[in-house]
Amino acid sequence: MPGAPGGAPRSLAAGDTSTLTALPEFGSPAVLLLRSVDRLGVALLLNRFGLALTLVAHGEQIPGSYWGDSEAGLKGEQLHARLDTPLHSILHEACHYICMSPERRAGLDTDAGGDDLEESAVCYLQVLLAGELPAVGRTRMLADMDSWGYSFRLGTTRAWFESDAADARAWLERHGVIDAAGRATGAVRAA
Repeated sequence: MPGAPGGAPRSLAAGDTSTLTALPEFGSPAVLLLRSVDRLGVALLLNRFGLALTLVAHGEQIPGSYWGDSEAGLKGEQLHARLDTPLHSILHEACHYICMSPERRAGLDTDAGGDDLEESAVCYLQVLLAGELPAVGRTRMLADMDSWGYSFRLGTTRAWFESDAADARAWLERHGVIDAAGRATGAVRAA
């Protein structure tokens, strides 16, 4: 199960750090930020699920941000982010929107709620969706989640995703968010 973001970034092998974008407040290596990726690709991905990416000006508070600082925020069908918002945060919050019940989605403002299994499903889907973004991919998302401080009982996000996430994958299938082949369907949870 993931922990709260904000853990100290971990060191990656020397060859893995060339594409990392530094966040001075967390040192190096750091995580991909919205400004470092194709924003149109992110917006189109979110739009598939009925979610609109709304950019917030530099230095402004992000509406609907549960964690504050540069973390993405949710209000209704809007995902709010700044150019310094970590991509993992954008995908994580988008996946909360996708995975929550229609009742919670209808009143969404900041706190996505959900239980531990839904949170695991959110993390699993976050990795899958990263694989659909050009120049991001699953490997990079797994590394960014570790760098940011997500925590799983097997240690790394990769170990969890590959060996301990069958319950999360089954949850996503049961709710029609992914198909039997593990691909996102483009649908949000209906019940």
